[in-house]
Amino acid sequence: MGVFNRMWTWLGLEGEEVVREEYVSLPGNVEDSQKSVPNVVSIHSNKTMKVVVCEPDSFEEVQVLADHLKSRKQLILNFENTQPDEARRIIDFISGTTYALEGNSQQLGKNIFVFAPNNVEIAKDHRALIRKPGLLNPFGGER
Repeated sequence: MGVFNRMWTWLGLEGEEVVREEYVSLPGNVEDSQKSVPNVVSIHSNKTMKVVVCEPDSFEEVQVLADHLKSRKQLILNFENTQPDEARRIIDFISGTTYALEGNSQQLGKNIFVFAPNNVEIAKDHRALIRKPGLLNPFGGER
C-alpha cells in the first residue's frame, strides 16, 4: 500500500474496488442459449376468482353456463325450481363440459351442484365422509 493510499484511507476516502464479472459462453448455438431463458410467471396472475350462481329454468341456458366454465369461472347451480328432466339434461351437459375442461364437480345438496374449472380444486370435508356408510363408518347415520 502506497503513501497516498494510506492517506486516502485515513481521510475516509478509500478508493472503491471494482468487481469484474466475466461470463463464459459455452460452445453451442446462439438460439439454444436464448431458449434457455426461464419462463417468468406472475404469482398474482388470477387476482379475482369469480363464482357464478345461477338457477337455470331451461336447457337453452347451458351454452352461457358452459362459457362461464370456459372462462375459468366456478358455477353453483340451484335446481330447486327447475323441472327434473330439464335439470338432468343441464347437469349432463355441464358435467361433460367440466370433464372436457379437466375440471371438478360436486353435489352440495339435493338440488345444488358446484362445477369448477381445472384451476380450482374442490376439497371434501372429512366429516362428510364419516357420515356416509362405507369403510370407516359401516352404519352411516347423520351427526
